[in-house]
Amino acid sequence: MTKLGAPEEEAFGAAPHERPVPRISIQAFCEFPDTGAALQRAAADRRLSKAHVNVQLGGIEAAVEHLGNQITPNLLIVETRLQGQIALDEIDRLAEVCDPSTKVLIIGRVNDVHLYRELIRRGVSEYMVAPVNPLHLIEVIAGLYVSPDAAPIGRVVSFVGARGGVGSSTLAHNVAWCIAETMRINTALVDLDLPFGTVGLDFNEEPGQGISEALSAPERIDDVLLDRLLIKAGDYLSLFTAPATIDRVTEADPDAYESVLDAVRQAVPSVVIDLPHAWTPWVRQTLLASDEIVIVATPDLASLRNGKALADLLKQNRPNDIAPKLVINQMGVPKRPEIPVKDFAATVGLEPSLLLPFDPNLYGTASNNGQMLPEVQPRSQSAEGVKALAEMLTGRTAHLPQKSLFSIFKGKKSA
Repeated sequence: MTKLGAPEEEAFGAAPHERPVPRISIQAFCEFPDTGAALQRAAADRRLSKAHVNVQLGGIEAAVEHLGNQITPNLLIVETRLQGQIALDEIDRLAEVCDPSTKVLIIGRVNDVHLYRELIRRGVSEYMVAPVNPLHLIEVIAGLYVSPDAAPIGRVVSFVGARGGVGSSTLAHNVAWCIAETMRINTALVDLDLPFGTVGLDFNEEPGQGISEALSAPERIDDVLLDRLLIKAGDYLSLFTAPATIDRVTEADPDAYESVLDAVRQAVPSVVIDLPHAWTPWVRQTLLASDEIVIVATPDLASLRNGKALADLLKQNRPNDIAPKLVINQMGVPKRPEIPVKDFAATVGLEPSLLLPFDPNLYGTASNNGQMLPEVQPRSQSAEGVKALAEMLTGRTAHLPQKSLFSIFKGKKSA
């Protein structure tokens, strides 16, 4: 398996603010309510889900009083309105009650280079100027606990269907293939539908026990085991196949899924997850922890209801993330009444990123042959749609036969 940092993929992977913060204790003392609100927003973010964060008002004075008879946290965040030597004197007081291992982040109200240098000289880990942006704060905190020489981590994109049968898995598989084969980005496609997963079928590979074996002993996952469990489906694509068997029920703790996916993103710059149409604690956790999410729906009432529920949940629990992407699939089924795209978007609260036509011949041929849509009909609207979505998710250009994207959407938005 090619590791992160290979020349062709140096610029790809999770952004600095997308790196999860490890299990640490964080104590914050704020002078101003707006800073406290920003810290609370950061504390609720998925990237700080492992950390224990406590935010209160009071500034340096309250911090000194609180820590005088308490164990100091891993990270202490303190806001001060003071400037110059007075601020430095207060920091010296704070140092007397802090353990040497505690990292200190100071939030001030002045952009003073001299103050910054003096604070760093006194052992302060970082100085930020208010107002504080939650994402920037998360990035700074993550940077304090990650070695500068550490390799970047992969970016996780999860595909979820608004209901069963909308084509979420097919789209996930095709997008993963497109990212790998046309953009030359090492990609892992993870099939988490353990009893009914179709990654093996769609790529003409034996299903095996890849993901099931990893989930049974997540503490054993390392580079060597990953290399053994992942199936190579091309120069840049690896498959984490599901066993696709119902002779036994596979149960795993939600933390096992998290551990396995963390290991995969440590080794591969692009991770595409095919989530099953189910609602369990681990599905919810995996979805909320993803760097980006694609909701796949069809223009019907069940998709409308469930798509709105998913969109509302994601917006509420991921306030610092971009909205999920909505794909409306299987448009134009003969004699089937469809909800107009405009009404669908207004109800769900998401403008569709992609509209895909109903094309049973293309999809059936690709499925039966174990091929991807661009391999069967590279100039079809569906193949162009896959390419367009892969480009949206990666910011890269896919090298497939060109066709105006307008043709993908032409005549659809008014449907």
